[in-house]
Amino acid sequence: MKKMICAVTLAALAASQAVQAGALWIGLHGGPSIPRLSSGDNEISRGYSSRLAPNFGLLAEYTLTDHLALQLGVDYSGQGGVRDGVQPITQSPAGLPPLPPGQYLYGDFKNESVLNYLEIPLMLKWQWELSEHWRCFVEGGAFLGFLLDAEERTRGTSPVFVDQNRTPLAMNGQPLPPVSFDANTDVKSDLNEVNWGIIGGVGVAYLFNPQHQLLLDLRGEYGLRAVQKDTATNRSPGPLLWALLLRKARPAV
Repeated sequence: MKKMICAVTLAALAASQAVQAGALWIGLHGGPSIPRLSSGDNEISRGYSSRLAPNFGLLAEYTLTDHLALQLGVDYSGQGGVRDGVQPITQSPAGLPPLPPGQYLYGDFKNESVLNYLEIPLMLKWQWELSEHWRCFVEGGAFLGFLLDAEERTRGTSPVFVDQNRTPLAMNGQPLPPVSFDANTDVKSDLNEVNWGIIGGVGVAYLFNPQHQLLLDLRGEYGLRAVQKDTATNRSPGPLLWALLLRKARPAV
């Protein structure tokens, strides 16, 4: 299954000089983001909502003309999602035989998928004047992502059910007692370590003076590779990502 990452980056604060061809600028940015997992049409991957995650990195921008610039970034991108409520249990509780492939038991607990990537976006940026101080821009390109770590954090205590209708699992006619689902499980080995896709965005910039400007940047990413190695149960790391970034840039020389 193809994965989808939609990212929205809101508010970047930058310091930069008047646009001129051949100028190189480097900077730092960071802030909170709200990614959300894309769900497939299966019980394991659907039902995830957004989680709060960090997003920060480095940015270099090289101006090619008065309107066109090349941007290269290196970002730490927190992604993943949260699922709360009745959901499948992929492993049998202690004392029960293993589940056959494709069959699940169920529990009522919270499951947070925490995926952290090192992403390298490369984009072209085109901007034009709206007035003396205001600029508008569009940007687009591609990104490459490297998985740093991945963890499933489950919390809660619940009876074990045989279906999503909360039918209790029973032995000898008696329902099993509630079990704890508190655990942190490393799932990096289940995921593809490299992902790639396309990225684009639109935004506006306010120029305080030739050296400083304030940017509002709306971005989206679309991943072209499944996140999980098992494509029967794959899901995307962050189809919807909101990020509020503070950016500070200066000349490279």
